[in-house]
Amino acid sequence: MSTQESLSLDLSGGDVATSASPAGRVAVGAPLAERLRPRTLDEVVGQDHLLGSGQPLRVAFESGQPHSMILWGPPGVGKTTLARLMAHAFDAQFLAISAVLGGVKDIREAVEQAQAAQRLGRRTIVFVDEVHRFNKAQQDAFLPHVESGLFTFIGATTENPSFEVNAALLSRATVHVLRAMGDAAMSTLLDRGRAALAGPALTPAAQTRLIAYADGDARRVLNTYETLSAMLKGRDLIDEAALEKSLGEQLRRYDKGGDQFYDTISALHKSVRGSDPDAALYWFVRMIDGGVDPRYIVRRLIRMASEDIGLADPRALRLALDAAETYERLGSPEGELTLAQCVVYLAVAPKSNAVYTAYKAVRAWVKQDVTRPVPMHLRNAPTKLMKELGHGDGYRYAHDEPDAVAAGERYFPDGMPAQAFYQPVARGLEIKIGERVAQLRSLLGDERAND
Repeated sequence: MSTQESLSLDLSGGDVATSASPAGRVAVGAPLAERLRPRTLDEVVGQDHLLGSGQPLRVAFESGQPHSMILWGPPGVGKTTLARLMAHAFDAQFLAISAVLGGVKDIREAVEQAQAAQRLGRRTIVFVDEVHRFNKAQQDAFLPHVESGLFTFIGATTENPSFEVNAALLSRATVHVLRAMGDAAMSTLLDRGRAALAGPALTPAAQTRLIAYADGDARRVLNTYETLSAMLKGRDLIDEAALEKSLGEQLRRYDKGGDQFYDTISALHKSVRGSDPDAALYWFVRMIDGGVDPRYIVRRLIRMASEDIGLADPRALRLALDAAETYERLGSPEGELTLAQCVVYLAVAPKSNAVYTAYKAVRAWVKQDVTRPVPMHLRNAPTKLMKELGHGDGYRYAHDEPDAVAAGERYFPDGMPAQAFYQPVARGLEIKIGERVAQLRSLLGDERAND
C-alpha cells in the first residue's frame, strides 16, 4: 500500500477498504449521504466555528500534529467525516470501532493494528463512534495507549461527554462541539444532492419544509431527498403538497422558523404564566411531537422560572436547571418526562414578575441617567495610597451592626434619591420577602420606607 493511501478498518464487522480518498471505497448502492461524504476539508459545510480560518480544528489539521479529541454533536453533523479527514490529512491508519457493536476484543485488535503500523513508522487514529455506549472498563482500556502515543483517539458522541465519558479519558482529549446544520448549510447539501442525482428541484416552500424535517441532520436531508427523487421519478419539481403526500407521517408538522413554531412556544409560555398545567402540558407535547429540540424547550422553561415565578418560589429555577441536567443525562424519550414534570410545577407555582419588572426598571434608569461616581465610603481600598485618598472612609461593616444591618447607611450614589425598584408581590414566598424588604427599608431610614 502506498503512502498516499489510507487504510480504513471497521472493527465492528466491516471490511477493510483501501482508498486514496478519506471516504474509502463506497459500496454499490450506498445512500446518497455516504456517496457525498466530503473528501476534503473544504467540502465540509456547517461547522465554521471549528473549521474556519484560525479556528480550533482547522489549526489542528494544519499543524501536522493530531491530538486526541471528543467530537460532541447531534446526528448527521460530520463527526465521522471529520475523523476520516483527519486520518487522511496525517496519512494515518484509520481504525473505526462502533461502541454499539464492539467491545474489549475490538479494542485489543485496534491496539495490535496500531502496533503493527507503528513498526512501519505510520500513525494510527482510532475512531470510536457512540463512545458513550462503552462502559468504564472499556473506556479505561484506551488510556495507556493514548498516554503512550500509540494512537490518536477520536470519540464521537451525541451525549454530553461530561456525564458519559470517564473523567480520566476526558482529561486526555479536547472536546469539540459540533452544531446542527443551519439552513444555509442544508440548502448547500441539497444543491449537491440534486446535482449528483440529476434530480428534481424543490419549490422554496417544499425546501423549507424538508430542511425543517431534517432538523439539522445532513444525513437525513440527503437520504430523504434521494428517496423523494426515486418516488417522484420523472418530475422536474417537488412542491409542498407532493412532499407531504410522499413523506406522510414522517414529515414533521413543525416549521421551526415560521409562525407556528413561535405561536406554539408562546402558547406554552402563556399557559404556564396563566397557571394552567393541563394546557401547558398540551402545548409542551405538541412541541415535542412536532420535532422541536427539547433543549430549546428547556431554555424557555428556565426563562419562565425567572421571569414569571421569580422569588415567589425560588425552587422553580432550581427545578428547571435540574430538568435540563436530567435531560442531558437521559436524552429522548426518557428525559422528556422530567421536562413534563417541570412544566407542571412551573404552571402551578405562585407567580411573580417583581424581579423581572425591577430589572427592566433599573436598566431604563441607568440608560437615561448620568454615570454617577461610587461614594467614597463604598470604594475598594486595597492599597495604602487608596486609603490615604479616602477610599472606604466611614464604611460600616454590616456584620458588626445590630441584626447585621447598618441602620441609616446609604448605598446609592451621592445625589441620587433612593429608589424602590423592587416591589414584592403578595404571593408565595414573596409575601415573607416583602415583609423583610419593608423592614430593611425602614432600618435604612430613607424615603423608600414610605413607598
